[in-house]
Amino acid sequence: MKFVLDVKESKVAMLMALLNDLPYVKTKPLTPYKAKVLEDVKEAVDELNMVLSGKLEARNADDLLNEL
Repeated sequence: MKFVLDVKESKVAMLMALLNDLPYVKTKPLTPYKAKVLEDVKEAVDELNMVLSGKLEARNADDLLNEL
């Protein structure tokens, strides 16, 4: 199972030390770019779920393409 954690910068060293002491846990920090991409994808999925549940209105694809 994988987790993504958002940790205060001042607590990172302590948390990483704790996690690295556990033999069954592997850690791999995300680059700022990958963290941003992951956050953007999560936001897009959340918006899609809201559209599918009727809580948000979808935009027309032609209107989106015309904006570009």
